[in-house]
Amino acid sequence: MASTAQRSAPASIPELGFSVEGATALEYAAVPTVEFALRVEAAGGEQIRSILLDVQIQIAARRRPYDKHATEQLTDLFGTPDRWGETLRTLPWARPTVIVPPFTASTVVDVPVTCTYDLEVSAADYLQSLGAGEVPLEFLFSGTVFFTGAGGALQTVRIPWTQEAEFALPVSTWREAIDRHFPNAAWLRLGRESFERLRAYRARKALASWDEAVAALLAEQEGGR
Repeated sequence: MASTAQRSAPASIPELGFSVEGATALEYAAVPTVEFALRVEAAGGEQIRSILLDVQIQIAARRRPYDKHATEQLTDLFGTPDRWGETLRTLPWARPTVIVPPFTASTVVDVPVTCTYDLEVSAADYLQSLGAGEVPLEFLFSGTVFFTGAGGALQTVRIPWTQEAEFALPVSTWREAIDRHFPNAAWLRLGRESFERLRAYRARKALASWDEAVAALLAEQEGGR
């Protein structure tokens, strides 16, 4: 039930609907960011004062096909393909919170999502493994709606997590956001001991970059087969 800032005649609770209309890779951002255009509608045309909106975004990995390359890349995340009936699962991606400004009937608000390139994060590992196509996303919504009730009184009501929306994010949009900050690069975290050994190897070989150090090690390993 809605709570009122002051006693007034009962007013109808807004019935909200949500839909994602598009996504873009932000050109000017401190970190890789994909911004979603989210339409919010009040079915009864109520005057909404604001919404404190919690958004949970998850990747519905079961809802798309995978080519040979993606299947090979995703083995470390889901295991071998013969086990995917059990292991292929929905992956949590992000939980942004946005403030929706005042509107009547409907509005569109931007939902920015920061994209990490840490491949130890399951969602980043998954997205990096895809070469093309679309990523099936599920949006779940909760939060608090502030609206004008009878007599102009401010009322509030919680949004249940049953509010949902779906969107197919082009892989190219995510990759565009990443490549603006990390062009032709991948992120790898090493334990301190492994890093110190790699640094010593690079110094001994007088190699100019970490890429050259890793390439030299791989060449030595392949040559020793």
